[in-house]
Amino acid sequence: MTLYPSLITDALAKVRYPGNGKNLIENSMVADDIRIDGDTVSFSLIFDKPTDPFLKSMLKAAEASIHTYISPEVKVTVHAVTRQAAPVAPAPVLPHVKNIIGVFSGKGGVGKSTVAANLAASLAQDGYKVGLLDADIFGPSVPKMYGIEDEQLFIHDVDGRQMIIPVERYGVKILSIGFLVDKDKAVMWRGSMASNALKQLITDADWGELDYFLIDMPPGTSDIHLTLVQTLAMTGMVIVTTPQEVALADARKGISMFSDDKVNVPILGLVENMAWFTPAPHPEERYYIFGKEGGVKLAEKLGVPLLAQIPLVGNIADSGDSGVPVALTDTITGQAFNHLAHEVIDAVARRNETLPPTTKVELKH
Repeated sequence: MTLYPSLITDALAKVRYPGNGKNLIENSMVADDIRIDGDTVSFSLIFDKPTDPFLKSMLKAAEASIHTYISPEVKVTVHAVTRQAAPVAPAPVLPHVKNIIGVFSGKGGVGKSTVAANLAASLAQDGYKVGLLDADIFGPSVPKMYGIEDEQLFIHDVDGRQMIIPVERYGVKILSIGFLVDKDKAVMWRGSMASNALKQLITDADWGELDYFLIDMPPGTSDIHLTLVQTLAMTGMVIVTTPQEVALADARKGISMFSDDKVNVPILGLVENMAWFTPAPHPEERYYIFGKEGGVKLAEKLGVPLLAQIPLVGNIADSGDSGVPVALTDTITGQAFNHLAHEVIDAVARRNETLPPTTKVELKH
């Protein structure tokens, strides 16, 4: 049985604190330190004072609930901490990663994952250390694009912690939600389950030293996006759209969300994907089947850089299905993605020269 933090919290929600009748989750008594290693789980319960009369019974009840609602085979360690205790500074997340870049689209079907996968491959081809997290919960496609759908994940020991080893292909370190689910079945996870799984792929993985850590975000705006910006100090966002008005409207909403004062993640620029159709044998021909320069006009209107216009060429789909990113080929589309990589490098450099380091988003409810 595979354990996830959400399974633990769901079981602990069954335990009621006698002092007020509310469960442990409602009382915010479960500390944010759930650790899972195979069939072993450890966590802390928070009490207002060390002399709480229900302290010992709550520790036992929490352990019993996990055995009852998950499995009696789970090895449980529960600690008691008090709110008066001096806070321990959390270890920095991804301390050896220089730049964390989100790749976002306001709607599905605009080629966001294709852009993320090829941008990562192109950066790695230029000699940079690159990581790619496929955080598109309900449509993880990066494993297909890199030909690693059937790869198995392994763990190893890093300074006493069991860490997931990312799969490496074409010089890119990769982890995907797709590695954790059946590729032939729909993913039916509650938001909290998806968020906790993503946190594990970020914080419990051995990403090592990276120049660029790219995150292929789910389309739209959801609690997954909030989880990511609250977990990581994002360097900036790359927005992907097509020239179509409906895609541009959704891209505008995404830019608005990340530019909001409460979130305040810098926008590195906009990518207009499927900017025109070009027949591979006739690269000089351009057919604007989705509209012309809608992304160009949106970038001008909102005052954000236009990083690249990516043409739609038949071989981009063939390349994605074959497991070889088109950015690694000497084609029209490959050259466009290489241009995009250079523009992103420049955009990140400008952002780091002109803006202070990004901090994690602190949202108050």
